[in-house]
Amino acid sequence: MLVTEIFKETKFKRLAVTLLFIIPLEILSIFSVHLPSFIEYPLFAGIIFFFGREVIWGGIQSLLRFNFSNINLLMTVATFGALYLGELEEAVVIIILFAVSEALEEFGITRSQNALEELAEKTPKTALLKGQKDKISIEKIVIGDIVVIKPGDYIPLDGIVVEGESLVDESTITGEPLPKNKYKGELVFAGTISSQGYLEIKVTKTSKDTTLAKIIDLTFSAADRKSQAAKFIEKFASAYTPIVMGVALLVTIVPVFGFNQPFNTWFVQSLTLLLIACPCALVISTPITIFSAIGNATRRGVLIKGGQFLEEMGRIKAIAFDKTRTLTQGEPMVSDVIPLNGVSKQELLNCMAGAEAFSEHPIAKSIVESAHKMAGEMHSYSNFKAVMGKGISGECLVCVDKHHCIGTLRFIMEEHSVDKRVIEIVEGFEKDGKTAIVVCDAKKVKGVIGVVDAIRPESKATIHELHRLKVKTAMLTGDNASAAAYVAKEVGVDEIHANLLPDEKVIQLTNLVTKYGDVAMVGDGVNDAPALTIASVGIAMGAIGSEVAVENADVALMNNNLQLIPFLVRLGREANRTIRFNIGGALGVKILFLLMALFGKSSLALAIFADVGMTIVVVTNGLRLFSFEPKKI
Repeated sequence: MLVTEIFKETKFKRLAVTLLFIIPLEILSIFSVHLPSFIEYPLFAGIIFFFGREVIWGGIQSLLRFNFSNINLLMTVATFGALYLGELEEAVVIIILFAVSEALEEFGITRSQNALEELAEKTPKTALLKGQKDKISIEKIVIGDIVVIKPGDYIPLDGIVVEGESLVDESTITGEPLPKNKYKGELVFAGTISSQGYLEIKVTKTSKDTTLAKIIDLTFSAADRKSQAAKFIEKFASAYTPIVMGVALLVTIVPVFGFNQPFNTWFVQSLTLLLIACPCALVISTPITIFSAIGNATRRGVLIKGGQFLEEMGRIKAIAFDKTRTLTQGEPMVSDVIPLNGVSKQELLNCMAGAEAFSEHPIAKSIVESAHKMAGEMHSYSNFKAVMGKGISGECLVCVDKHHCIGTLRFIMEEHSVDKRVIEIVEGFEKDGKTAIVVCDAKKVKGVIGVVDAIRPESKATIHELHRLKVKTAMLTGDNASAAAYVAKEVGVDEIHANLLPDEKVIQLTNLVTKYGDVAMVGDGVNDAPALTIASVGIAMGAIGSEVAVENADVALMNNNLQLIPFLVRLGREANRTIRFNIGGALGVKILFLLMALFGKSSLALAIFADVGMTIVVVTNGLRLFSFEPKKI
């Protein structure tokens, strides 16, 4: 429980023991029962100095600098005011409870940071190089070194498996509980665990540049990127505290000099007003919530790069999805090969694969793999040229007619005329939700290949849950309209925008922003980079191992779990609700006690307990978001 955790701290134990001693004395003082002065004065002075020396020194420094917005100055004035009135018990209670409030703030922030610090601790500080007997510091290991990983070891650095095979638990980064099989050629990451099997890893990143190190650095810095609520609180507090100090001065001056009232009576009310003006709960209300929510997301494999993006997710009215690698698996497979004009299936695949070998596009890779499966020899190409969103062209060094174009039907028709048969094949593929790739040389169309990309099993449930959250959905894709419509129908997307080039995606997203206001964009973080920057929140899928995706996005999903999107919307909304409650509660309590002080109806002790009580509520409420669970869909 939270209370149990709090009292594990030595600081809280000391404060609790002191309070248990002071509170009975405070109660006795109400009935004019006090300790002998030779005991009371040195005892209380020692307590005030022990717990309040930093506060008082900070208050004196603020006074010398004429910085009247400092919290320590408020507490110092209130403490010395109580001493002036001879209220020693009150002075001690002021310092003790303010120390409790400060300690609660520190505890809240520290607890919300612990998850990230635990991640950092999971990265070994030493590693064993191949051929060595003793481990060395990971800071001395350079790119290209071979590190030996035994069963049960934490992997110390990012790298590529060059020998061995093992199941690796990547939950520290991706949040996914199931281990993944890693073998030669696979990427592995620092902070993950090799549960069984022996591995030799070629280091690809130094200790400062690992994926885990970047996640930790970005998440800690995310708390420093202030949200709108945090900026408001800063501005409000800077103006609020000096104003209250001025009002407190007037509360003493006006009744005493204007209406001949007793000085001590209204001086007590002024001190009460100063105490309740202390914005402890108000200042901590936003950062504790933001840090807890970001920490929660991080342990689930979601990197949120700033509090403003968390708040924005709670205001999202629509989400635009790319199709490939977002709503679909992103692992296209060749489903159909239809050669035309006397070309054999093997020749068609060999010719296409030779050109596609230059491309990094997933469809290109699937064509190359299909050619390999048929044991074909890829044709050699020169003058390769990629046309973004359309296709590729080049000079085949094997075919008689050298110039070849490979891509969408629209791309082919820019240079060639095509017959009715080709159009029918393409339309048939698209009707079935497949992507049609056409290849032609200088004289004729050589064939059409159908490529299918399976829809993610969680896509439909994710879209349905977003609709339940009253969030509109749209698909922005460079794929053909028929294939896009097929996927949209299967998953239930509201709007479809197909055949889009990268710059056209930006235009369509801008239109969505105009239509709905706050719009998020979900893509792979690389091809969709321009659109991600236009969106209110840019979300990159499957960002593990991709520095570009993490850099381009405001939110990066380190795994491919699409169901985290509705969770982020819920988390953002809950964070916004919590922040509003915390700010409203803190301000409400202060306004109430300010009014009571102005009418002489408050007391020092009551004001202190109210402020500390609200701080406890704010900290507890903010920390609750660290345990906020995604809804099962």
